[in-house]
Amino acid sequence: MENNENAPKKAPNILKKYTKRLRTDVWRAHEKYKLFEDGDKIMVCMSGGKDSYTMLDILMHFQKYSDVRFEIVAVNLDQKQPGFPEEVLPNYLSKLGIEYKIIEKDTYSVVKEVLKEGKTTCSLCSRLRRGTLYQAAKELGCNKIALGHHREDILETFFLNLFFAGKLEAMPAKFITNDNELQVIRPLAFCKEEEIIIYAKEKDFPIIPCNLCGSQPNMQRQLTKQLLNNWEKKFPNRKAIMFNALKNISPTHLLDTELYDFVNLQSLINGKEEEGEDIEKFF
Repeated sequence: MENNENAPKKAPNILKKYTKRLRTDVWRAHEKYKLFEDGDKIMVCMSGGKDSYTMLDILMHFQKYSDVRFEIVAVNLDQKQPGFPEEVLPNYLSKLGIEYKIIEKDTYSVVKEVLKEGKTTCSLCSRLRRGTLYQAAKELGCNKIALGHHREDILETFFLNLFFAGKLEAMPAKFITNDNELQVIRPLAFCKEEEIIIYAKEKDFPIIPCNLCGSQPNMQRQLTKQLLNNWEKKFPNRKAIMFNALKNISPTHLLDTELYDFVNLQSLINGKEEEGEDIEKFF
């Protein structure tokens, strides 16, 4: 028998490896926050970027193979950015054979008109997009909206708020809109961006770049992303530790009187003493 000990080992199936990792992370997020439930109709927001393609792909998998019965409708907001390839998403979604809707609204011109040259556009663009998508979800009979934010998006938002807004706030995996009519979910909340990048490349998704955002390399989010990546290179696994911190909050060791009643601590102590006195009566 031929000795194959020195034969070159076969390269692992990259797509299989990252498919398993990402599906596992999405399911973990679902189990922790109950992201999708029987009877849901979920509007999956499609930007044409790697994150939204990955999110749709994984949600379609769980729609088919999990024991949760929910509907999906993919929605893209065509914001009329110059050079936007309008045919890419309709062609892709048609091939998938799923329900989809393309909404045309020229928010690009609004952003460019309102903001001066050199100003970052994300905040205003996001607000305009959000309002349009919320309205579309209601018209389509959806009760949930799925957004493609991943772990790094959540961490970056946390540090942006910490550094520039003076508050401890990130992106929740699930929340209710201000009018209490819709739930917004982030199925990729536990997914690593580097793994999404590899997955999207292996799946050969027809990526549409966002030129409006990409033309702002000095914006605060990009600088924060660079900061986090530098930390990760110098101290491997820092992102995972920081992300876990967002799930382990100690209100008693912060300074927010809305979360913990620091003013009336003595009354809490007295209450415990009275509790102790009552217990002693039984002995």
